[in-house]
Amino acid sequence: MLANKLNKGDTIGIVSPSSPVTEDLIPQLKQGIQVFKDMGFNVVLSKNIYSNTLRYSATIDEKVEDIHEMFSNNEVKAIICSQGGQNSNAILPYLNYDLIKENPKIIMGISDSTALLNAIYAKTGLVTYHQNDIIWGIGREIYEKEIADLKLRLLEGKTGDIEHFTQWKCLKEGKAEGVLVGGNLWTFTKLLKTPYCPDLSNCILFLEEFASETPIDEIDSKINLLKQHGVFDMIKGLWLGYYEKDNKDIKFEDVVLNNLSEYNFPIIKCDDFGHNCENVLIPIGSKVKFDATNCKIEIVEEFLK
Repeated sequence: MLANKLNKGDTIGIVSPSSPVTEDLIPQLKQGIQVFKDMGFNVVLSKNIYSNTLRYSATIDEKVEDIHEMFSNNEVKAIICSQGGQNSNAILPYLNYDLIKENPKIIMGISDSTALLNAIYAKTGLVTYHQNDIIWGIGREIYEKEIADLKLRLLEGKTGDIEHFTQWKCLKEGKAEGVLVGGNLWTFTKLLKTPYCPDLSNCILFLEEFASETPIDEIDSKINLLKQHGVFDMIKGLWLGYYEKDNKDIKFEDVVLNNLSEYNFPIIKCDDFGHNCENVLIPIGSKVKFDATNCKIEIVEEFLK
């Protein structure tokens, strides 16, 4: 299921499915909103975007109300998450997936939004979009390459090769085809063995992690959690993103390779998606050709109509 491409003049809605927008973050929120206004869009905020009823986030009901309102509002053509956090998975059982199917539209986010994006794809078949959020991504630092990629993908629906913002590395040679699923490693593990986890057979799994919250030994633990749930027995390829605390002694990719030596699927490493870096837009639910040998990923079907 595909949403419609955006046109200049369309309205974008901002929601907070994870942490609330607190007063100290309002300047970054405004800067992120301005980026989209400069691109030619109108922007509206959800009713409960600032709500902190629980003293750590809005309530489940408040978050669900906002998401349902954005999907049912015919004026809103795309939905973007304000920021990440820890608890977007709490709202998944309460979402009206029939409403979402009846009103397909772009929904985009990163980090804790991984749970929401993959769950919506799993329950409805709607392609969703992994990309920087308003506050900590687009509102903190503007990357011109990222904005150009957004325009190509969301306004033109451009398929084909995924852009290289940095030099990509082949960790294990090979080629495969599959559907993109994934996002933040820690958040993705919360979906395992739930109705909100996408079908992982024949998929290309992409993973990144937030270094400030997940030290390298916890990455080891999370990779093994995926392994023990049989994830790596099902996937066709693995695409690793940015980890800010990589150093000459130990890297994200080292932990992955140390634990996956018995698998033969192709693996690519890049710094083009994740926390505190430029992000290419990744359509969750779209089919790609995955060529690790030549460090190339090609989107081979339309992801917007």
